Amino acid sequence: MQRLQAFKYELMPSGQQQRDMRRFAGSCRLVFNKALAMQRERYEQGEKKLGYAGLCKELTAWRNGLETPWLKGAPVHPLQQTLKDLERAYANFFAKRAAFPRFKKKGQSDSFRYPDPKQIKLDQANSRIFLPKLGWLRYRNSREALGAVRNVTVSLSAGKWFVSIQTQREVEQPVPQATSAIGIDVGIARFATMSDGSHLAPLARFKTHEVRLRHAQRAMSRKTRFSNNWKKAKARVQRIHARIGSARRDYLHKATTAISQNHAMVCIEDLQVSNMSRSAAGTVETPGKNVQAKSGLNKAILDQGWFEFRRQLDYKLQWAGGLLIAVPPHNTSRTCPQCGHVDAANRRTQAQFRCVACGLEDNADAVGAINILARGHRVAACGETVQSGRSMKQEPTEATTREPSCSAVGIPCL
Repeated sequence: MQRLQAFKYELMPSGQQQRDMRRFAGSCRLVFNKALAMQRERYEQGEKKLGYAGLCKELTAWRNGLETPWLKGAPVHPLQQTLKDLERAYANFFAKRAAFPRFKKKGQSDSFRYPDPKQIKLDQANSRIFLPKLGWLRYRNSREALGAVRNVTVSLSAGKWFVSIQTQREVEQPVPQATSAIGIDVGIARFATMSDGSHLAPLARFKTHEVRLRHAQRAMSRKTRFSNNWKKAKARVQRIHARIGSARRDYLHKATTAISQNHAMVCIEDLQVSNMSRSAAGTVETPGKNVQAKSGLNKAILDQGWFEFRRQLDYKLQWAGGLLIAVPPHNTSRTCPQCGHVDAANRRTQAQFRCVACGLEDNADAVGAINILARGHRVAACGETVQSGRSMKQEPTEATTREPSCSAVGIPCL
């Protein structure tokens, strides 16, 4: 089977290369914003949206025109990839997977991508990479990039430049070494509670650095915008955010790697994190209730990184030959795993579960993990018909569409 994998390294560019990369990222940002403004204008005039081919023609006119002739100094392929990104953003919007595309701002997600591997030379022995119009760049070679290079993305984060090298290689069909199945219930007090009784403590890196970040942001707000002192204060804020993100990613990678290596089937709740962390402020006409408490809950949810946890589990289990099953989340912490009684009174507090029918007592998150595992077995076996909202529907999952049954990975079907 083919495996696509990205290897990210920190670049060590010269002063001229840093200036060129900032100029290339700015050119890509300008092309994206001009194309988005054109698409909006055509929509307001009742005209049809331009496709990728039409946008490429406009890009040629911008490069040869008198208004932005400096676009010729940037490599053309990254500019074209920016138009592809805009086309993909529109497709995600129409498919209701994302919000409407927004204009890009300077200093936020500055990056550009080289899609043609023929223009890229990777010299891992000497820790350097050749990119068009940048030349040879040195990088911190922390690990070997396996496979053939497909594309390269250069990005700026907290004042440092990084290169992400996507490769493709052939690997053998993975066979899981483990044969166990586990259910995982994510939460705030406990980051992840397993159905076997173990749990992972929350990292909460944002909460740890919240006071320090608040002071840095307050100091930045008192500086004159775009002055040298303001830029220094902004760099300080960016470094704090970068440290929080790095610690969170490190924690999630270690946790998901251990879980994917020790279990052949992992069952989790199909949570809509974006909806759960939505603001409760409301509008002027209909203001929300308990806004401050909901804001604190939203920060706690986003600080855990639930979506990234699920995303990493998904591809790491595939690499290990395992299976990830997302089950409907309703009533997992209110259902008694012993007698099956469902009642809101079963969960008396955030951590305490006591069944009003049979008297079973346990941690509420542990009970939820046990129910998630049981529901995952039913979904993997034949697909579970569940109550979702007001309608009954069949939950489509990867497990119901894959040919191998659970017994193929050592888990008997029910």
